[in-house]
Amino acid sequence: MTEDKPTPESDREPAFDRDRLLGWMADNGIGQTTHDHPAVFRVEEGLELKAAMPGAHTKNLFLKDKKGRLWLISARQDTVVDLKRAPKTIGSDKLSFGNEALLHQTLGVRGGSVTALGLINDPDRRVTFVLDKALWDADIVNFHPLTNTATTALGQAEFRRFLTLIGREPVVVDFARLGD
Repeated sequence: MTEDKPTPESDREPAFDRDRLLGWMADNGIGQTTHDHPAVFRVEEGLELKAAMPGAHTKNLFLKDKKGRLWLISARQDTVVDLKRAPKTIGSDKLSFGNEALLHQTLGVRGGSVTALGLINDPDRRVTFVLDKALWDADIVNFHPLTNTATTALGQAEFRRFLTLIGREPVVVDFARLGD
């Protein structure tokens, strides 16, 4: 069986949905502000919504390499992520986009809702998390809370606490310098 084909386990619902995620954050003292809005599927679609929300807004790429390893790249929305140059930097093989079934199986989200917060649904750590340095340095970061009908703003300390609590250490990459 290949990585792209869902297993019976992938038919199960993810452990966390938006409500459980936000409740878990509250229970763990992670302060956040969540704004509801119409569904946004692409970075360009939500520009007017984001203008009213402070902080760094994100684009998130769910990828698979030729060896079957899974990757989530979260970058500032205006950062260029060169998928031809990224493998050398992050230590992957050639990258392509992971399919919807694999996305749901590992991060518990559907296309258009890819988010670093989905890592909470990957307790087996199948997905390697790559974070743009521009987000690592931002005071506030904004991600979908497992659905593209809302945006959750986290202060940097809260975002790092989230990552610590789920046992994730991101690979921080300065994508802005990859072009140099």
